[in-house]
Amino acid sequence: MFMEEQVTDLLRDNGFKVTPQRLAIYHVLACTKAHPSAEMIFSELQSDYPTMSLATVYKTIEILKGIGLVQSLNVGEDSFRYDANTVNHPHVRCMSCGCVDDLDHIDSSSFIDQVSGSTGYRLTGQQFYFFGVCPDCQKNTVS
Repeated sequence: MFMEEQVTDLLRDNGFKVTPQRLAIYHVLACTKAHPSAEMIFSELQSDYPTMSLATVYKTIEILKGIGLVQSLNVGEDSFRYDANTVNHPHVRCMSCGCVDDLDHIDSSSFIDQVSGSTGYRLTGQQFYFFGVCPDCQKNTVS
């Protein structure tokens, strides 16, 4: 994750104004592993920024994605989730409660090499998603 000064510099260097709302949106993403949607970010910041609109959250996320500070995740829901950890890493989503977790400890490089080698593609990116039932939900269904 980037420090506030680095985020400020990246925004300015790319021709964007630095606003408290933009910094707050990045801060929410950088300080959570919950992979929130835009609506979740909006709800979290509503009390501190009552005049901020959901459109501002979406526009800011697009800016942050464009300058490489955020990645979007399509984990099979009606809306995207977002992650400030932009290093390629797999995710797993609980089909019961909807939580999305990082799989930082999974090395997917050999699979990526296999795909590239067997297809001849020069790969420019990848995203892996796994789906299942998290340990907490498994406990709740057993009880």
